[in-house]
Amino acid sequence: MKLEITNLTCGYRNKIINDNISFALESGDIICLLGPNGVGKTTLFMGLLGLVDVVSGSVRVDGENIRDWSNKRLAKTIAYVPQAHTPPFAFLVLDVVIMGRNAHMGSFSKPTREDINIADETLEKLGITYLRNSIYTEISGGERQMVLIARALAQQPAFLIMDEPTANLDYGNQARVLSRIKELAASGLGIIMTSHSPDHAFLCSTKVALFLKDRSLLIGSPLEIVTEKNLQQAYGIEINIIPSRLSNGRVLQLCTPVI
Repeated sequence: MKLEITNLTCGYRNKIINDNISFALESGDIICLLGPNGVGKTTLFMGLLGLVDVVSGSVRVDGENIRDWSNKRLAKTIAYVPQAHTPPFAFLVLDVVIMGRNAHMGSFSKPTREDINIADETLEKLGITYLRNSIYTEISGGERQMVLIARALAQQPAFLIMDEPTANLDYGNQARVLSRIKELAASGLGIIMTSHSPDHAFLCSTKVALFLKDRSLLIGSPLEIVTEKNLQQAYGIEINIIPSRLSNGRVLQLCTPVI
């Protein structure tokens, strides 16, 4: 499947945040969205999901404009993973994941055995079945992030939109979440994720969309876009990119700020 954003202009009330944005995402792609705070990364997500005012442009899936879709159909196609949060009620992890099945239920229906099975399969796929009966508010930040991904996968979407999926996670949990994201893309999902770490673009993305300070957008492969010159334009600091050879022979680029 193909998600196409064409000349999208959106914002809040009379304030334009994203102007004339265009790029495409296909099944199996991971687009890493980079840029400093305040340039409109989260607003772009909200525009894709129809949660902020879209002034012009279109978002299409396989040629169909999603603005003509019902909320239920949209939720069956595109799932959103917010940054980890703590809800006001102490739900069980299984209940949180089953919430992702709402798009497949009737207005007054309750989860069926099939919904529960899909939730369990999703937990197993992500390797977090051990959390099934845990209280969501009592697990770690990394575990909560994985549960939010599980909830989104329970929607059985074609595309995932992930807002800083590694935010506030320690080094090990960041690596675990990025590894799962790569596995999900390999299974056929198209993924757009934001990150504050340019290294993440080299670690898992197939494409990069880099917002500069003036809110213009550079799009291409990680090697094309994540350069010292472009990063300096985006973040306003000098950054060195250092190649590092891994034990398996793969060369990985690492970004280091000059301080």
